[in-house]
Amino acid sequence: MLEIVVTTEGWERYERVSAGELGGLVRRIGGEGDRFLVVQRIPDLPDVFAQVWHKDGGDYTVEHRAGAADRHFQARADEPGAVIAALTGWARQEAGWDAPLAWSPLDMGPVPEVPPLDLAEDDRTELERRVREVLVGGYSSRAELAELAEEYLVDGDHRPVSREQAQAPADRLWLERVAEQAAWRGETDPERLTRAFAALREAGVTARENVTCCRGCGQAEIGAEGEPDARGFVYFHTQCTDSAAAGQGLTLLYGGFDGSAETTAAIGHEVVAAVEAAGLPTEWDHDPGRAITVTPLDWRRRLIG
Repeated sequence: MLEIVVTTEGWERYERVSAGELGGLVRRIGGEGDRFLVVQRIPDLPDVFAQVWHKDGGDYTVEHRAGAADRHFQARADEPGAVIAALTGWARQEAGWDAPLAWSPLDMGPVPEVPPLDLAEDDRTELERRVREVLVGGYSSRAELAELAEEYLVDGDHRPVSREQAQAPADRLWLERVAEQAAWRGETDPERLTRAFAALREAGVTARENVTCCRGCGQAEIGAEGEPDARGFVYFHTQCTDSAAAGQGLTLLYGGFDGSAETTAAIGHEVVAAVEAAGLPTEWDHDPGRAITVTPLDWRRRLIG
């Protein structure tokens, strides 16, 4: 699989596609509402991306950017094969991937100047604390972190942080985490959990990570998250993620869609078995009215973006 995320004009999102799947997406574009793809690396890096635009009957316009505005290039191709080869080479970071196309610098105009943040030290510290907390959770994108930084200190009509100002601290903390995770080796505990949830979905249980803001919303919405014939569910919400990232273990909420205590208990046993089979310890007293806790847990979730 290629370590990329592909986003379509219609906001479809594909993570870690194969070269063949990437080729299929390129060949598909051209119709109304489906004319471009944006490709980002995993983990996403600021101002590093490739993209392609195509309208049926016309050429393909391909771009890639390697950081600064003066590292933004454009090329044209008259058939999808050349585009697929370029994007696949870019994704694999192959030497000379860009050689077959004739690239030219793309003038993006002057870079707007962003005024420095004018925050009290306590506000700056609290803002960075919250952004880092969500960042360590590992489910947010760079754009979502910037939105959090923009909105976190809003008080009525007082908006002390603009979107442009928010992006800088969000990206700085993001890059710190990217550098930190480069030293991680092997499968991490969150990846083991993802593997357990995938096994549960295969077995007919709706399993979702980091959904909704709280238990009330989760219980109300989980039924729409899975297949119509799912027997039951397990999930954790964003407050559970915050706790796990803070080293306090992870709470798993579960149940049966028929509402019976018997089905809920059976789902609980399935969840415990799947999580422990993935190599993670659990705490549960077999009471269908009590949550399952995954603890101890080393929460190192690799960023995607």
